[in-house]
Amino acid sequence: MTRFLLAVHVLAAILAVGPVAVAASMFPAAARRLPDRSLLNRSATDLGTPGQGTQIGGVAALRVLHRICRVYAVAGLAVPVFGFATASSLGVLRDAWVIASILLTGAAAGILALAVLPRQEAVLARLTAGDSTPADAGGGVARLAMLTGVFNLLWAAVTVLMIVRPGSTTGV
Repeated sequence: MTRFLLAVHVLAAILAVGPVAVAASMFPAAARRLPDRSLLNRSATDLGTPGQGTQIGGVAALRVLHRICRVYAVAGLAVPVFGFATASSLGVLRDAWVIASILLTGAAAGILALAVLPRQEAVLARLTAGDSTPADAGGGVARLAMLTGVFNLLWAAVTVLMIVRPGSTTGV
C-alpha cells in the first residue's frame, strides 16, 4: 500500500504542481508583452487576436494561464493529502525532513492562494476593464513574477527534501 500511496503522491505532484508552476511563471512575461492597453477593448468572451501581446492572443492567453493556475491549484490539494498518507504509512511523520516539507508546502500554498492568484486576477481585471495603464504599472507584474519565483523555489526545495530525505532510514 505504501508504494501505491507514494506513486499517487508523486504523480499528483507532477501532474498538478507542475502545470501551476509553469503557467504561473508564464503569466507575468505574457502580461508584460501586451501592447498599450488603451488600444484594446476586451470583453469577457474575447478570444484575443493573434499577434497582440503574446503569440496566441494577448489577454485571452492570460485568462488561460490564470485558469490553469486556479484549476490545478485545487487538484494540487491531492499532493499533501497523499503525502500525509505516505508519511504515515512509512512512520516518518515526525522526521525533520517531512516536517520541513510540510512547512514549505504550506508556505507555497499560502503564497499561491493569497498572493499569486489574487495578483493575477488584479492584472486581468485591470486589462479587461479597459484601463490604459501598462500592465506593469507600479511594479505589480514585477512583484507577481517575484512571488511566483518564490513559489517555485519553495516547491524545488520540497522536491529536493523528498529525494534526499536527510536522516531517513526508510528504504522506499
